Amino acid sequence: MTSAAEQRALAEGRAAGNGQPAAVVSGARRAMPPSPPVWPGAPTPLGARFRVGPGGVPGTNFALWAAGAEGVRLCLFDERGRETQAPLTELTHEIWHGFVPGVMPGQRYGYRVDGRWDPWTGARWNPAKLLLDPYARAVDGEFRLPPEVYGHVRDWPEQHVADTVRDDRDSGPHVPKGVVVDDDDDWEDDRRPKTPWADSVIYELHVRGFTKLHPGIPPELRGTYAGLAHPAAVEHLVKLGVTAVELLPVHQFAHEDHLLRRGLRNYWGYNSIGYFAPHAAYAASGTTGGQVGEFKRMVRALHAAGIEVILDVVYNHTAEAGELGPTLSLKGIDNRGYYRLQGDARRYADYTGCGNTLHVVQPQVLRLITDSLRYWVTEMGVDGFRFDLAAALARSMHDVDMLSPFLAVIAQDPVLRRVKLIAEPWDIGSGGYQVGAFPPLWTEWNDRYRDTVRDFWRHALPDVREMGYRLSGSSDLYAWGGRRPYASVNFVTAHDGFTLRDLVSYERKHNEANGESNRDGTDDNRSWNCGTEGESDDERVRATRRRQLRNLLTTLLLSTGVPMLVAGDELGRTQRGNNNAYCQDNEIGWLDWSLLDDPDWRPLFDLTSRLIALRHRHPVLRRRAFFSGRAASADGLRDLAWFTSRGEEMTEGDWYAPAATLGMYLSGRDIPGRDERGAPVLDDSFLAVLHAGDRPVRFVLPGAPWAAAYEVVVDTAREDQTGAPGTVHPAGAEVLVPARSVLLLRVDRP
Repeated sequence: MTSAAEQRALAEGRAAGNGQPAAVVSGARRAMPPSPPVWPGAPTPLGARFRVGPGGVPGTNFALWAAGAEGVRLCLFDERGRETQAPLTELTHEIWHGFVPGVMPGQRYGYRVDGRWDPWTGARWNPAKLLLDPYARAVDGEFRLPPEVYGHVRDWPEQHVADTVRDDRDSGPHVPKGVVVDDDDDWEDDRRPKTPWADSVIYELHVRGFTKLHPGIPPELRGTYAGLAHPAAVEHLVKLGVTAVELLPVHQFAHEDHLLRRGLRNYWGYNSIGYFAPHAAYAASGTTGGQVGEFKRMVRALHAAGIEVILDVVYNHTAEAGELGPTLSLKGIDNRGYYRLQGDARRYADYTGCGNTLHVVQPQVLRLITDSLRYWVTEMGVDGFRFDLAAALARSMHDVDMLSPFLAVIAQDPVLRRVKLIAEPWDIGSGGYQVGAFPPLWTEWNDRYRDTVRDFWRHALPDVREMGYRLSGSSDLYAWGGRRPYASVNFVTAHDGFTLRDLVSYERKHNEANGESNRDGTDDNRSWNCGTEGESDDERVRATRRRQLRNLLTTLLLSTGVPMLVAGDELGRTQRGNNNAYCQDNEIGWLDWSLLDDPDWRPLFDLTSRLIALRHRHPVLRRRAFFSGRAASADGLRDLAWFTSRGEEMTEGDWYAPAATLGMYLSGRDIPGRDERGAPVLDDSFLAVLHAGDRPVRFVLPGAPWAAAYEVVVDTAREDQTGAPGTVHPAGAEVLVPARSVLLLRVDRP
């Protein structure tokens, strides 16, 4: 036992003898088998790469960047978990490396890194902790968080100094291991869809949640990459008509301690720890390397159906959290090199709300991220990325900087500049909200679109100025620097927040199942419950909700920009009012496929697929350039015009006046650009009438020169949308637009 004074001395780093911090908890060392031979090998590529070595001997080259380390030991594990250590003695440009003959694919491994324990200067080396290779391409085992996996004494009595007291217990038996993978796949039989941005319709989905309850997928494949590749899953995507799936994080991730203590898990996966490894729990083919091939086969199956694969990636922080978080990988390899630290180097700069922020200005961190991105494109076949909290990646030393090293490297990279790049253009730090600020090549999640459309349909906008911008491509945000309308990824819902059905069923969040006393999740939902909170047996309430869903989906799919749907919104999926289901790996978070057979909800799928098909057929709905609003011919017709319910073009005063009705005229003869053969792009013209009022309105259809007649294509007041309504109205006619509805009319010109 140590006295209180001795404990305090240890916590402050004043251990007797040499002034170095000391461990207070240690574990007995097991006898190690003899070290295998280690040849010099090569410092590149980083990670573990199986190859044929000198003299034709097969083996694996291991290379790890650990700039400030004093030594690195490679740890190999047999099928019983017995560990063999092999020192890597070669050091080239801060990279420790060696070739181990006889190490074959399937071998499990990790590292122990020696160095100073001096948290006051940010040094947190602890060789008792087995570390995951940042470049591991497969991971075997699940991350659990017993005390042994923390580099410090997690349960130290004085928590304010706990992170300074080193824990010498061996974490090896308690943490997952990297797996050596054979990479002999050349993708010669794969054909990428290469869908142009303007033609894209994105579908955000969770691999496990989308497939877990699907009746057409064999039970053993549900919840997996193989399940998403199954014809039954692909068939739904093809029928719906989407061009890309945006997968919630599939990088290897870990569950947070506070969730595990409550018997929950991180379901969404925004807690990455392995940037090269597909998350092993989503694999039906095992976790000793088979997950890599399974992921590739999933990509191939989606590509064969004409569907691109976009990954939601989390390079802004890792699962190691702050100074009180576990030591799993980067923290124990070179804490000061990988993470942004404060002036007090014990503490982490946190622009993410997750405890740490990767120091992307550091060349080696930038290399880790770009190597990972290129790997997923060139070796795993993906077509693009959505960057979580992208503003954190664009920070230079402190401020968000659109000339930052990260953005500069992406712009010149011959691989990455050719794939789809989507920014979540904010973080939680000062100056972190950057919607509209990312440079050309990038598209952005447009939360101003989300908020405006929600407010319009709950009749909460003071006027329709903002709605006009959002419907027509958000030129106020993106018409600079050569950016195009497809810089705006339009969405009404995302994984984070209410589902579309819950948006019209709840005005308050109901997150009690998360175990945080309903404190988590946003209170700014901009939702309307149609008069009753939660599910209702009142058919009038239910009918109003279904109409509101049709309005929201129709608005989204008629807007200029790139629409993004959330998996299940086309089915009327509910999370029972939970607007932060990040830890709900259960029926709350999974898709309920029985809704497809429910007569109340099947028409919603039919309307959604019909609207997407309409968008694909008509280039006027997916313009590649912003509207000019100017007349291009002597008859005075413009490419875009706005009308009041009186059938008159809107004046400046109309834009500022309270209104619930907006008419938008899209001209199909004034579309900029030419087709692939150089011919002008011509299309039908359309008039969309959006009415958010709670009473019907009489709308006068514009007369000459705009049209001779109008044919109704979509009427959201109708429950059944399986066929076009087809009603034709003469120009100048007064039509009754029901409360809370959209009319889309095809123009018949003189």
